[in-house]
Amino acid sequence: MLLSFVPYVGFLFGLAGLVMVLLAVKQISEAVNDREIFNNVLMAVILQIVGSAISVFVVIGSFFAFVGSQVMMAPFGPSFDGFAGPGMFGAGAALAILGSLIVGLIVMWVILIIAARFLRKGYERIADRTGTRTFRTVGRWYFYGALLVIVLIGVILAFVAVILQIKAFFSLPESPPSQPTILVQAV
Repeated sequence: MLLSFVPYVGFLFGLAGLVMVLLAVKQISEAVNDREIFNNVLMAVILQIVGSAISVFVVIGSFFAFVGSQVMMAPFGPSFDGFAGPGMFGAGAALAILGSLIVGLIVMWVILIIAARFLRKGYERIADRTGTRTFRTVGRWYFYGALLVIVLIGVILAFVAVILQIKAFFSLPESPPSQPTILVQAV
């Protein structure tokens, strides 16, 4: 997942890393016999995909709105609505495109926060079940990164979370710790 920032193929590396994390979490979930761990992390991944799809559709929609505003005015000559000069699209179109971009990004941000909350819950359960406290820290860093991504500091926090996530997976015990047994006395 660290290679997500590589130009051109970073998306594929990020997707492959995400699949590997999901497989690892699935194995941990089965090893500690806690299905909720995998369900929380899977929900986080699904929400991240939905948030990414929304942002892509908003950007593409805004692009086509911009192109559409240019094409529609082409047969009538250069557009002029009193706010824009000849050859430019009107201020109303610019505000509509900018508004849709802002709304789309806010929706994506909210979905990202919800996804990070699910991821945090999953990682906290892994920390509780395996005794690997680093997972709790990873969940926290992802969550705070999602909260602060709007001011771009969150991207750095998410990057640190990915590095800590690697450390957490390598810190896992070979076998899951034994769960305490609860004795029930017969009445």
